[in-house]
Amino acid sequence: MSDEVMISRTRGGEEWTPEFVTALNASTCIGCGRCYKVCPRDVFELVDRADLVEDMDDDEDYDDDDEMKVMAIKNEMDCIGCKSCSRVCPKNCHTHEPMAA
Repeated sequence: MSDEVMISRTRGGEEWTPEFVTALNASTCIGCGRCYKVCPRDVFELVDRADLVEDMDDDEDYDDDDEMKVMAIKNEMDCIGCKSCSRVCPKNCHTHEPMAA
């Protein structure tokens, strides 16, 4: 496999390597919706935390967490690699990688 990645250019002509969202950590996501609001391509959706995260313990102190909503990746292929979601995320939940050329 090649180590070459897709490289683009900014409007100013500078080289830029877009990094596309590959994962979102639902365990640390607080469901604030900031990434959803700034994403120009509708990559994210709000889902029930219980659908994504299996808690290690059944402690009743955390039962309310299962009712919480968190962000999930809905359309990974629609990502344009701008990383706007990462810049606004207060919990650093997003993982990005460059796309192979």
